[in-house]
Amino acid sequence: MRRAFEVASATPAGDVPVGAVIVSPQGQELGCGTNRREADGDPLGHAEIAAMREAVGIDGWRLTGCTAYVTLEPCAMCAGALVGARVHRIVFASYEPNTGACGSVWDIPREHPLHKTQVRGGVLEEQGTALLSEFFARLRG
Repeated sequence: MRRAFEVASATPAGDVPVGAVIVSPQGQELGCGTNRREADGDPLGHAEIAAMREAVGIDGWRLTGCTAYVTLEPCAMCAGALVGARVHRIVFASYEPNTGACGSVWDIPREHPLHKTQVRGGVLEEQGTALLSEFFARLRG
């Protein structure tokens, strides 16, 4: 999870600072990414999507047995993509009460009929909340 926060610190100015890291069952980092929606003008420019794109180039599209570490609870698009890629576990820091899809608003990983993905939220939650609070304070400030 700490690596995901390192990645989040590289988020381009103007984008919500979110970092994601995909780790193999052996503990090897396969891919990482930050939010880049504003920087790239891309609605798919979420940290999880970038991390998966980097990771799947190594061993095909399946991320079986892998863990995704994310600084913010994945949205519906990202949760669905993680489940579709067969990620074994999603670990995130801060809950997203407006669009979170790993238990806050929806629970896509646990409701999927074919592939159940383990979810653990609130890991280093205070650090995640502080990162987001600082960003939005600067944005409004």
